[in-house]
Amino acid sequence: MPSSSPSPSRRPAAPLAGVRVVDLGQYIAGPGAAMALAELGATVIKVEPLAGDQARHIGRYGESMIRAYNRGKRSIALDLKSDEGREVALRLIARSDVVIQNLRPGAVDKLGLGPATVRERFPRVIYLSITGFPRGGPSHERPGYDIAAQAESGLMAVTGEPDGLPQKVGVPVVDAAAAQLGAQAVLAALFGRERSGTGETLEVSLLETALNLQSATWCEYLAGGPEPKRMGHGQPHNAPAAELVPTRDGHIVLSAYAQEHWQRLCRVLGQEHLAGDPRFATNALRVQHRAELRQVLQECLSRFTSQECVDLLGGQQIVCGAVRSYREVLASPDVVGGGLLVQARTGDGGGYRALGLPYRFGDAPRPELPAAPEAGADAALVLAEAGYTESEIAALRASRAVA
Repeated sequence: MPSSSPSPSRRPAAPLAGVRVVDLGQYIAGPGAAMALAELGATVIKVEPLAGDQARHIGRYGESMIRAYNRGKRSIALDLKSDEGREVALRLIARSDVVIQNLRPGAVDKLGLGPATVRERFPRVIYLSITGFPRGGPSHERPGYDIAAQAESGLMAVTGEPDGLPQKVGVPVVDAAAAQLGAQAVLAALFGRERSGTGETLEVSLLETALNLQSATWCEYLAGGPEPKRMGHGQPHNAPAAELVPTRDGHIVLSAYAQEHWQRLCRVLGQEHLAGDPRFATNALRVQHRAELRQVLQECLSRFTSQECVDLLGGQQIVCGAVRSYREVLASPDVVGGGLLVQARTGDGGGYRALGLPYRFGDAPRPELPAAPEAGADAALVLAEAGYTESEIAALRASRAVA
């Protein structure tokens, strides 16, 4: 009998088509989770304050946040402190499947839009809150930003040079990871609702996310391992592992610590004798003599360009990567050939490039969402779809409940 599963060519490119999301979030984590659902086909309404998402007011990087995490959404700007604005939000929620928020602690509850209130009225709603710190701890009410989670999770303590200061990761990795974990939790709750008929209250905290990103290191420490320390490049128990090696025109990173890989690396470099060198014969010895190992790798590879190293070593199944600038990444054949960039288009035919969905559904192309909307740009459409008449919309605008 033929399989009942759809063939790759018939697989829907928008598996969340028909799912409606209300996004009360600002900055990265909440809006990022909502946009992940939009990329899967959900209809997302971004509910902003009258002045707009706070990211719109913090300069150039804030504008980039808006572009990066709000594509494919409709925007309405509401005064949620007013009865009229709050009623609009509740009417939108009543028509939705998911609510996402990452506002400051307690803010949604004061507005009458917290998870307990919303889910009591609308039991099928899935309500995701992204917080700085987990419920049950004394810091739950503290404001939580990516950098605080990096600091308080131990991530900064293990990042940087051994004799230098603790360093943050170069991008807001915890915010971005929380967005994806939040979307993952929502997808699980949507699936669960198909069985139970009821929604769920979900919470993702930045602190938990930052800890989760370090799971292997934490498992080692919890099993009695030593306090992890900053060591710059490299890994504490393996060598060569994540080693930064200078080349003729830059740097590469290299890992070949499994014995088979180390022996293969020695053969590729034409240095077979190193495999039996008493300093390097085992992984434990290579860790012990890491400084000498690094000097040997530099002597062997510094005459090659970074790309030559990638071609030489990668062609022999040895893990190697060139350290690239953003300009070089943009020109990378892997980025270009993989179609990793998409076009976010505006209504006037303009637009901007952005990173597309980071996974694929069969052979379906990555979805190209419309550009991030201006604050309140879709108010009339959103209100009309929610059942408001033209005169009611005019009254909401006159009262400044809607921008």
